[in-house]
Amino acid sequence: MSAVNRLRGAAAAVLAMAIALPAYAGEDMVWITIERATAHRALAGFGAAGRPDALSIVDAGRPDALRLGAADTDIVVARIAERDVADLSAILHRELRRCGGFIAHRTREAAEQRAARSNDPSARLVPSPPVDYTIDNASVAQALIAPLQEANIRDTITSLGAFFTRYHNCPSGLQSANWIRDRWRGYAAHRPRVTVEMFTLQPVSTTPQPSVILTIPGSTLASEVVVLGAHQDSIAGSNCNTSRSPGEDDDASGVASLSEVIRVALATGYKPKRTVKFIAYAAEEVGLRGSENIAQTFLTQGVNVVGVLQLDMTNYKGSSADIYIYQDFTYSPQNTFVQSLVDAYLPGITRGTSQCGYACSDHASWTERGFHASFPFEAVFGQHDPFIHTSNDTIAQSGGNANHALKFAKLAAAYVAELAKGKLPQFTPPGSISGLAAIP
Repeated sequence: MSAVNRLRGAAAAVLAMAIALPAYAGEDMVWITIERATAHRALAGFGAAGRPDALSIVDAGRPDALRLGAADTDIVVARIAERDVADLSAILHRELRRCGGFIAHRTREAAEQRAARSNDPSARLVPSPPVDYTIDNASVAQALIAPLQEANIRDTITSLGAFFTRYHNCPSGLQSANWIRDRWRGYAAHRPRVTVEMFTLQPVSTTPQPSVILTIPGSTLASEVVVLGAHQDSIAGSNCNTSRSPGEDDDASGVASLSEVIRVALATGYKPKRTVKFIAYAAEEVGLRGSENIAQTFLTQGVNVVGVLQLDMTNYKGSSADIYIYQDFTYSPQNTFVQSLVDAYLPGITRGTSQCGYACSDHASWTERGFHASFPFEAVFGQHDPFIHTSNDTIAQSGGNANHALKFAKLAAAYVAELAKGKLPQFTPPGSISGLAAIP
């Protein structure tokens, strides 16, 4: 008998109870989509903690009766109280070393539609039109890469880690969002056409933490949009006063890598052909809420997103290679393009591939809607930072430096230069913008 089948047998009674009992009647509820095997593991974890009613699972509108022939990777719908979402994240991290693994939805209907699209390829959204992936903007790419500084990335990581927690519904989670906004506005102070806005989540999701979006408008291809993102929140429990969560790798490192690219792009006067949006997503740790809301809004509004790059954990080198391009829930042609960028512009930096399963980070929000997303990560899945989602997720676990995160900043800069194209109207010597003085 497989481990999953043994787990199913142990969880069957718990499943029946979970289906029969409404979870915390009268409280705020969240509908989620989650892989079948992962849901069984979570349910067993709640049952072992004496809380079998914390999670209720349904499948295509019917109770999940462990139907014969169902695949472990099928996506099912589940219902959970808002107050238990952090515990769900903790169970999945403890049992499976999963980052995320589920997506939050405001309604059951939305969750069931997502599950149907995920389980039936013919029901999925039509992909965005492909773009030509060319590598022919070397002078701009090299000019954006050369001034990137480890010290600046390290400063952003430790500054974000200084917040007691960046959990999405804590006051410090809002304060940290404001901090990111202010830092990015400081970088854009001399670029009047560059905007920095707070994206407050719409009724599709619930969280008081806003996402932060910096936009560099394009020139000749302004209607085409390139997105680079990282999530700003952290998690080590949900108590705003006792759950210390520095999140310096998960994911202050991704925000810091992107922030350094922003600093250099704006300081050099870089003007892309395509519009570029840098996004610090809210509430990733509780079901990809920020990216889900933004991706759906862009889809509804008809925003022509031609490419998405996600940086979630960039500073812990747990595997032999440097950068791993994840192959599942991503867009294969763009993954090949990203791999080519490593080869073209990052000499001495090695690459590999891995995969992480359903909804492991914000790229999944874009891929499911037909947008072309890629996810370069710090290590092979399972060899990544073991200290995430704890109070020990600090830069000390990476040797006290941001050397690994710098590699991802270089890759992100190359991605911007070669997908958004554009030029530097007036070359600025790298030495003039490389120092810490650029940090506001």
